[in-house]
Amino acid sequence: MTFVKKFDNGLRLIIEKIDGLLSVSTGVLVKTGSVNESKNINGISHFIEHVLFKGTDKRSAFEISDYIDTIGASINAFTSKEVTCYYTKSTYEHTEETMEVLSDLFFNSKLDSAELEKEKGVIIEEINMSEDTPEDLLFNLLAENYYGKKGFGQSILGPEKNIKKFTKEDALAYMDKYYTADNVVISVAGNVDVDSVTKYVEKYFVNNFKRKKSAKQFTTKQTYTANTYKYKKIEQCHVGLAIPGIDALDDRYEAVSAANIVLGGGMSSRLFQKIREEMGLAYSVYSYSSAYKDQGVIEFYAGVNPTSRDKTVEEMIKVINTFTKDGVTEKELLRGKEQMKSSLIMGRESTSSQMLTFGKYLLLYDQVFNIEERMQKINELKVDYVNKVIKEVFKLDKVCAATVGPKRKPVELSI
Repeated sequence: MTFVKKFDNGLRLIIEKIDGLLSVSTGVLVKTGSVNESKNINGISHFIEHVLFKGTDKRSAFEISDYIDTIGASINAFTSKEVTCYYTKSTYEHTEETMEVLSDLFFNSKLDSAELEKEKGVIIEEINMSEDTPEDLLFNLLAENYYGKKGFGQSILGPEKNIKKFTKEDALAYMDKYYTADNVVISVAGNVDVDSVTKYVEKYFVNNFKRKKSAKQFTTKQTYTANTYKYKKIEQCHVGLAIPGIDALDDRYEAVSAANIVLGGGMSSRLFQKIREEMGLAYSVYSYSSAYKDQGVIEFYAGVNPTSRDKTVEEMIKVINTFTKDGVTEKELLRGKEQMKSSLIMGRESTSSQMLTFGKYLLLYDQVFNIEERMQKINELKVDYVNKVIKEVFKLDKVCAATVGPKRKPVELSI
């Protein structure tokens, strides 16, 4: 059962009541991330996500963790390009306590200067860790090549120079713009009492917002077709391709998802079978589709020996072109559909998965995610329709490329 309520100040609550589960996941989701950041404040969404945990008027950073541990719960947060989320998971009898803690750090964080300076060091180490992770580097470079140096093209972590200069005033100014009632969704999933949860939200959240209306939301359309590289003294070359995809509300969403599974979504996929199993060129090779509010991207990845880099890309392009030309078979489509359905079904058994799915859908699209409707759309997919969509979407005429590794030149592209 799904319950939705919009309060007078614009705050939205969604509860996915799942009978038979003993855990509850609660999330406070804010519609902001790196897409809303200008160049000089890139990284501030992620910075704020970190520093809100560094102590409130009521609790120190240790006392937040200690209290959560004492009730056997967990607390965490993440920042993406579009969403910042603070969340807990607990047994159902501690739902109110976890909601109170989330409210405390969300509204009452002290943003103490000394604590901010210490956390800057933590974030800079996270940036350094990302710099030492070739896949992270590759996908950041690929995003920049695809979107340009703003919006979706920016990294979530931001550059070190920005982190070092952020102040309490910077954080408060950004929060004043986007941490507003109409820009937040409270999402709860589990075997909870709807009336009780609604009262908790009214008690701990509704009247604590200083502003009701958020600032303008930004987005970035794909305009670039760059092909670049980043030199890194490592053993492998990491290769990425990107082509335009579709947005999350596109009628072709299920068809593209099923097609991607066939092309690069698992060990039985076309790319895996050709590049790894048949040719032995890569240990890891895959594709995935990212669908955002009003746009999307399909990305392809392989990690290979530097001497095999261009050959691998050549074969990847051949596989994609053949896939676009010939489409999928009945057997392949059935396999893709079953994987999509099993993912939805298994997600139902995770309160954290459901909290995030229902929360993000309401936050970004102002719609209630409907599992039954999604299952029906998957079941109704036919080969002819999917192959028509493949010809429309899986095209290489606007391909971007990026490589990270010891080769000091861009990858060869022969479309």
